[in-house]
Amino acid sequence: MPRAIRERACPLFDRGAVIARGDRIMFEKTIGFVGAGRIARILLGGWERAGLEFPAVVAADVDGAALQRLPRCGGRLQTLQGDNSVAAQQDVVFVAVHPPAMAEALPALAGSLRQNAVVVSLAPKVKLTKLAELAGGFNRFARAIPNAPSLVGQGFNPLAFGDELSAADRGLLRRLFEPLGAAPEVEERTLEIYAVITAMGPTYLWPQLAELVEQAKSFGLAPADALHAVGRMAA
Repeated sequence: MPRAIRERACPLFDRGAVIARGDRIMFEKTIGFVGAGRIARILLGGWERAGLEFPAVVAADVDGAALQRLPRCGGRLQTLQGDNSVAAQQDVVFVAVHPPAMAEALPALAGSLRQNAVVVSLAPKVKLTKLAELAGGFNRFARAIPNAPSLVGQGFNPLAFGDELSAADRGLLRRLFEPLGAAPEVEERTLEIYAVITAMGPTYLWPQLAELVEQAKSFGLAPADALHAVGRMAA
């Protein structure tokens, strides 16, 4: 199955809260993931590929196999099965659970969140106001709808920010998402549209592109030429 058309990671144009170290870039905030499924793998894999490193990365999930599949983040990844509290204590916390699981996950996290943490929900449907309600009044939330090409720096990851996030908080998240591709700020009401079009789109598009590659090969093109042709067509 074809991956992204141009396999390169986007550079960090505004380094702000990052420090360059050779060909690696150290982000000065710790990262937590509550939920270690597909989207956590995509984000961590994209940052790893782009050369972004963190002082600490903590991921928690009830599924030990899911934790084992996560990129190792330069050896800094700590995984915890069935215990979300440490992941919730990081500077930037990604809540990567399905929408129905939010009602259970967020109340359980509320007591562990730092007062100045930035929490990013990766779930569609659950609004910012509902997130704050579930978290017992904690309201430093953003929402993001990432997509799979983020793994190779070609993602489209719209962001919506809660009112309590400062300009510095918003800039922090933009710098965090920049290596993964485009990260436009959008109105929250549009996120569900993006979830259908840009997040789910690759699920349906990539198999069709893969089939075009196979068809081109069956017609006589060399595999590399078939892949290149379909890639250029879809660029």
